[in-house]
Amino acid sequence: MKRRHFIKRSIAAGTGMAALSAFPYHLYARDRALHPYDRVKLGNTGIEMSRMAMGTGSSGWRGSSNQTRKLGIRGLADLLHAAYDEGINFWDAADQYGTHPHLKEAQKKIKRENVVILTKSTSITADGMKKDLDRFRKELDTDYLDIVLLHAVTNGNWRNDLKGPMEVLSEAKEQGMIRAHGISCHSLEALEQAAEEPWVDVDLARFNPAGARMDADVATVTKVLRRMKDNGKAIIGMKVYGAGLLLDNKDECLQFHTGHDFIDSFTLGIESAEQLQDILTRLPAASVRG
Repeated sequence: MKRRHFIKRSIAAGTGMAALSAFPYHLYARDRALHPYDRVKLGNTGIEMSRMAMGTGSSGWRGSSNQTRKLGIRGLADLLHAAYDEGINFWDAADQYGTHPHLKEAQKKIKRENVVILTKSTSITADGMKKDLDRFRKELDTDYLDIVLLHAVTNGNWRNDLKGPMEVLSEAKEQGMIRAHGISCHSLEALEQAAEEPWVDVDLARFNPAGARMDADVATVTKVLRRMKDNGKAIIGMKVYGAGLLLDNKDECLQFHTGHDFIDSFTLGIESAEQLQDILTRLPAASVRG
């Protein structure tokens, strides 16, 4: 079974979950084991970090997430430390998750230059983005941010409607306040625009073998992401487990996700030391499963 045939069968299965019972591991198997702590280069941004980001926004919005609710500031900081000790130095935050204070606490024991911090803003005006950048740096106790994204964008005309925030982020990059900017897409229209927009350095894209909580069916998203990569954008994958819908198919999700060469890295919402240990052992085995 070729990859395109598997993708078509996944589409025919509705959400695609039924197709995972006949997942063609050999089509996505790597020739060497991959690890969450592998160092990867993020497209053309010049940023190098761990293959996996510690996602801090599971079920996150309106200033909180599973991580903040379950762990608190000290607990999440300890979890980030544990991941750092395993070589995972990429932290995925957002204003909407309320996790900036938690990352600030974690930085007290880690040199700032040794971690890569991604955060996100929902500001739709230039003034709002300026205020966000100043506030984010204070909340995170840092002079600079590695990656700042426009968050959860569904607007198919965002390239025109969000020019103000985009210009602010471009200026911030020129001034060394941020290292890269981009967008987190939550609709096919937004994703297609991101594939073509020169301003985009980094795209955060939903991608899994069942098409669960994605912007479109697997074949369509795959086509757009390949075009995006050809256009020089870095791609960070999210919704690897379909926002929790595919937890019974972790191996298939990981192998599918990492088996596509257009994905530079991925973020996974980690909520406990047990989940951290699971991905540390699961990814290398899943990535070479034949």
